[in-house]
Amino acid sequence: MDSAIAAAAVFKPKPSKAETKADITDHAARTIISAEVERREAKTARLRQARLEQEAAQAPVAAAPSRTPRTNKRKG
Repeated sequence: MDSAIAAAAVFKPKPSKAETKADITDHAARTIISAEVERREAKTARLRQARLEQEAAQAPVAAAPSRTPRTNKRKG
């Protein structure tokens, strides 16, 4: 049984130091980027909500003045 465990561990390649450091850097960069994306989306949603509330609070735009009915003026 010990030989099976040892044999399995022998054939697994271990990552080099450069690969390990690259993985750590990659993970850190992806974490930072995803945090920035979440903050940007939250800010966009907050600003959109504020804009919609501001538009709703403003007085409604007055409708175009209705036209007076035309009267037929005949010459003559």
